[in-house]
Amino acid sequence: MADNGDEEYRIQQGDYVVLKRGDIFKAVQIVPKKKIIFEKQWFFLDNAVGNLYSTTFEISSGGILQPQKLKETGNPSDLKEAGTDNRNIVDDGKSQKLTRDDIETLKEQGLKGQEIIQQLIENSSTFRDKTEYAQDKYIKKKKKKYENTVTILKPSCRILAMMYHGREPGKICHLRYDTLAQMLTLANIHAHSKVLVFETCAGLVLGSIMERMGGYGSVIQMYPGGGPVRAGVESFGFPAHFHDTLHEFPICHVNALLAGELDTTAKDPTAGKDRLFQQPLQDVYSNSLWHEPVTLSPPTSSESSKRKVKLEEKRKKLAAAAALLEGRNADGLVIASRFHPCPVLMTLLKFLAPSRPFVVYSQYKETLIECYTKLKEQGGTVNLRLSDTWLSTFNVLKSGLLWDGYTVCRFQDCS
Repeated sequence: MADNGDEEYRIQQGDYVVLKRGDIFKAVQIVPKKKIIFEKQWFFLDNAVGNLYSTTFEISSGGILQPQKLKETGNPSDLKEAGTDNRNIVDDGKSQKLTRDDIETLKEQGLKGQEIIQQLIENSSTFRDKTEYAQDKYIKKKKKKYENTVTILKPSCRILAMMYHGREPGKICHLRYDTLAQMLTLANIHAHSKVLVFETCAGLVLGSIMERMGGYGSVIQMYPGGGPVRAGVESFGFPAHFHDTLHEFPICHVNALLAGELDTTAKDPTAGKDRLFQQPLQDVYSNSLWHEPVTLSPPTSSESSKRKVKLEEKRKKLAAAAALLEGRNADGLVIASRFHPCPVLMTLLKFLAPSRPFVVYSQYKETLIECYTKLKEQGGTVNLRLSDTWLSTFNVLKSGLLWDGYTVCRFQDCS
């Protein structure tokens, strides 16, 4: 995301990157002399600075990264003799002539992962009798075990969605990256638009929307609880001006804003709670087991001034977001949450401008059926769709990606 030249395609100090090894991903930041542990390997990313993204590095002794040479990226066995079937192969553990001690000796001699795999192939008495599919499977398994390589990728919504779905799918409500792409398309996300977002997907959906908008327009994050969750947004590594387009508004104040009762000029919305510092715990908690009065010391002057600064910043953010919402002219609405979407949807629809799309995602179809029924009964929506996308799983040699699960999205135009 640099401004000019090929800086955009080269790894820079302080960049957020995604490490890839096989089908495993991990998001990290380039920090000098910081030890990174990934897939039971430790290394430093200092030597990666200045190289192009999508470069594959080999982990040498001392955790030093070295760009992998092109000739080493080929197949360990370029000329293979394959059998017709595996029916006569017996897995008795005696087909491999190299022992564990022999392999450790090869490592001490400085042999790299590709060379060790080649030695394993040459010392296997059954490798050439296996079918081509079995040979590829064997090589892939040994690469995962002996190749000390890592690929550094530039973060994107697709890569980060694959990372979360592969490692912690529950954090993103089991949202797949193909579903995320459908949501961005159906919601008509583009630059210079005003989009409302309500999500509990660790910031992945919010970051994807910001990426597609390119730093132009306004994104208003409606959040539950005490503050917004944006862990996934940080992994994108957006420039500073991207964050200038991001606003936040607590979902608990929506009804007050719609009724015109929201006071954005209050200097201290938590006023009146300081009396807890003068009360004993047994007065604060009726079921307290304390027998003697216990009081909490009041905050110091420095803590009080810091608190006032934070409250003022929070008030300004609330006022800025409220000013954007008061026009009720948002260009799109995206909901992807673990909460029941129906009450949230019916409330936030009031902030959309006429003939604007909205998308609702949930991993449970029953909640979306309820939303669909409610909107049909209420009226005022056109081109309302409830979609269930299922991609079958194929286990075929050299097949494409494997998919399972279902996704449900919703699209609407307000007339």
